[in-house]
Amino acid sequence: MIKTSAFASLALVFAMACTAQPKPAAPGAPVETGKANSNYKPAFEGQTRGPGMTSATAYEAVKLAEGLGRPWAVVPLPDGRLLLTIKSGYMEIRGTDGQLQHKITGLPAVADRGQGGLLDVVPDPDFASNKTLYWAYSEQQGDSNLTAVAKGQLASDENSIQNISVIFRATPKLKSSLHFGSRLLFSKEGYLFVTTGERSNLDGRKQSQWLNSGLGKVFRITKEGKPAPGNPFIGKADVMPEIWSYGHRNPQSLDMHPVTGELWEAEFGPRGGDELNLIKPGKNYGWPIITYGIEYGGPAIGDAIQQKDGMEQPVYYWDPVISPSGMTFYKGNTIPEWENNLIIACLSGMHLNRLKLENGRVAGEERLLSNLNERFRDVAYLDGKLYTVTDSGKLYVVKKK
Repeated sequence: MIKTSAFASLALVFAMACTAQPKPAAPGAPVETGKANSNYKPAFEGQTRGPGMTSATAYEAVKLAEGLGRPWAVVPLPDGRLLLTIKSGYMEIRGTDGQLQHKITGLPAVADRGQGGLLDVVPDPDFASNKTLYWAYSEQQGDSNLTAVAKGQLASDENSIQNISVIFRATPKLKSSLHFGSRLLFSKEGYLFVTTGERSNLDGRKQSQWLNSGLGKVFRITKEGKPAPGNPFIGKADVMPEIWSYGHRNPQSLDMHPVTGELWEAEFGPRGGDELNLIKPGKNYGWPIITYGIEYGGPAIGDAIQQKDGMEQPVYYWDPVISPSGMTFYKGNTIPEWENNLIIACLSGMHLNRLKLENGRVAGEERLLSNLNERFRDVAYLDGKLYTVTDSGKLYVVKKK
């Protein structure tokens, strides 16, 4: 069923699509039926191709806006509006009706090539009083680049950022336009988590395992960019004290469980081997020593092993890949069966992936909005609804019918 309506002020057409999904072939049958890229075996039952599930509550996706350029992040502001980043180097404030309220310009130049550009953004926990924003971007340095994090105050007219300073850089810089990571998230203690990729070349790949490198890591820093108190490697020689975890490939998904406070992360694998991880301080998540994926061209990666002492197993992995970008927990119960479920925006998967988590494992999986044929770049939760942006430049709201 398709319905349309229009905002008279903008003469925009809004498409409302009923998003009923096909039921699994049999109760609990996995949603993935395609051939895996490898013959690797999971480390435990349910680590991949877990039981499928179907939402009992009717829901719908409403297209709020289109022609957004290349959005990368959609983030709720404390006042209930939406903040979007556009990869070419500016932000937008939009109402939950999708209408543009402010375009924010004047940010530092970004290396807008490949996967680079203006990436994630997050408001300060005290944004209501200090109007401070933090954002991640690819910063050009000579003929190379890196992931940087800056902060500044939103001007009173909400059209620019003032008092800008770069608080963190994930060194070393490399010649690459890929795998910047760049997801940002504040902890309940007010410290900032920052994810970085390993830049998708062999030089950067091996540095995922190096504790003196900023590549392939999850960092935990203060608002000033210093190592957060209690970080696991503070005081260790030849180690970056900002590191929280390491051995990551390209982590673009990060959120905290609304009940347990656990930090969950998802990252892109190569050909196969996208991972969902429960992040714990000081732990090694294995890349590129262990992986459930293979090289894009077909050969095995390294010694073709999937388990090794001292390296964490993913809670869940996908083969074929879904390409997990932004993710959020569904923090309410407007749609009861979604409460505390993890929702992941998928690029090559072209759906929102809903995961039910129980006791640190995936107990169910559903593919939402696959009928829209969109590459979903990010997803956010606000007041019982999901807001998601796509690579085609659209903003959708997903809500109960």
